[in-house]
Amino acid sequence: MTSTLTPPRTATRPGRGGFAQLLHSEWTKFRTVRGWVRSTVGAVLIICLVGLLATAAGNKSDPDGSSALPVGPGGEAVNDSFYFVHQKLQGDGSITVAVSSLAGVVSTNPNDSRSGLAPWAKAGIIVKDGLDQGSSYAAMMVTGSHGVRMQYDYTHDTAGAAGAASQEAPRWLRLQRTGDTLTGYESADGSKWTEVGHADLTGLSRTPEVGLFVTSPSIKDETGTGTGFAPAVATGTFDRIALGGQWTGGSWASDQVGKDAGTSASYSQDTKGQATPEGSGFKVTGAGDIAPVVGGPATSGVRTIENFLVGAFAGLIIMVVVGAGYITVEYRRGMIGLTLAASPRRGRVLVAKGLVIGSLAFVVGVVSAAVMVPFGGQRSESNGFPVLTVPAATELRVIVGTGLLLAAASVFALAVGAILRRSAVAITVVVVGMVLPYLLATASVLPDGASQWLLRVTPAAGFAIQQSIERYDQVVTVYSPSSGYFPLAPWAGLAVLCAYAAASFAAAVVLLRRRDV
Repeated sequence: MTSTLTPPRTATRPGRGGFAQLLHSEWTKFRTVRGWVRSTVGAVLIICLVGLLATAAGNKSDPDGSSALPVGPGGEAVNDSFYFVHQKLQGDGSITVAVSSLAGVVSTNPNDSRSGLAPWAKAGIIVKDGLDQGSSYAAMMVTGSHGVRMQYDYTHDTAGAAGAASQEAPRWLRLQRTGDTLTGYESADGSKWTEVGHADLTGLSRTPEVGLFVTSPSIKDETGTGTGFAPAVATGTFDRIALGGQWTGGSWASDQVGKDAGTSASYSQDTKGQATPEGSGFKVTGAGDIAPVVGGPATSGVRTIENFLVGAFAGLIIMVVVGAGYITVEYRRGMIGLTLAASPRRGRVLVAKGLVIGSLAFVVGVVSAAVMVPFGGQRSESNGFPVLTVPAATELRVIVGTGLLLAAASVFALAVGAILRRSAVAITVVVVGMVLPYLLATASVLPDGASQWLLRVTPAAGFAIQQSIERYDQVVTVYSPSSGYFPLAPWAGLAVLCAYAAASFAAAVVLLRRRDV
């Protein structure tokens, strides 16, 4: 009689349920340590507390708390201040004009004015959906140093021909309205026209205000290297105005759009906005700008949503301490052997820990930002600090990005802790590599070049995900880390931090598998 022996079954690999059980075990381990739970709650409180203190600091730009920055069609804060000679267009039509000169005056102090033209001083024609600041528009213009441009709805800019306007070589401009579409043209002689661009202004009223405008933003100091900005005024001369289509038949009116020049500049004591007839056209003087509001010295006293999240770096440090301790405490107390004995697949243990600490840090960041962004804005405006409005999509990205920032930093700390096995050393490595470069770069301790280099190559690049203000070539300011501008785009900066975290995590998994506990 023969018998067949059945070989013993080999141990099966843990399935989805096995990993879920491991994940639950790591979560239970976390929540039973009161220090970790208290620290996580404390991170939310410290982010909010520091943000609240920041909303009360600084010099008020509006002591009465009565003004707010205009908001453009896209939801961004804008400057919308210029001198306007206008009348109403009835339906479709066009306006054509020759700009024969554009000159300017800069006031370096109340008692001193000199000739000078801001690079983005503008003189041209505009179709605007009413005189309210922030209303939709399209414009063709001659600029101080950037040739002919077509701009619309504050953030859009298209280049035309280069060169300045002069009596001998005027710049001809034309705007043609067809429904909601505005098309801009330029010409060197008034007969041969070249299309510069077009804009779709959906919802444009049937009778928009159309006419001539001049404006000039502030200009940097004489050296061009400092952070000072002086009030600048521009004067444009317009000749041979031609109107096509159906107009209301009214006479030309002239107005200052906006009570002043917004955050971009102001009229000096010796200058003011005005329009005077000259020959077949007008000579128009104006100041201010039609453009998005950006950060920098020109907007001192204006808050951005990043100001309400300055406590994120403090909360991040707390979560780094928790993340590093989440693994190093097991080495210090000799518990790591039991953990790995219960779950021999060591890489899965580290993944489970990463999911737990990363998820908690993400919740900390999102909850803190979701509270501080709207509450900080309301508190700032009530205290007399205008807030730089941003589109809803940007606000959402900053809120979610703050959670991702803390999550990536916590996982980074966990991985470094697994590599070094010592909490104090791991925390020091992460803080020195991430928080210290951020503080040095944004506090103007280092030159701009060094600050930008740090925010490109160190984990501190991840803080770029919180940047809400954009850089626009048509707006002059100091685009530096100290003014809130990172050298990398928001998601690119976060990717740098995630790369550090991923590389450290991979190294930690390899070492955890190879080393004795």
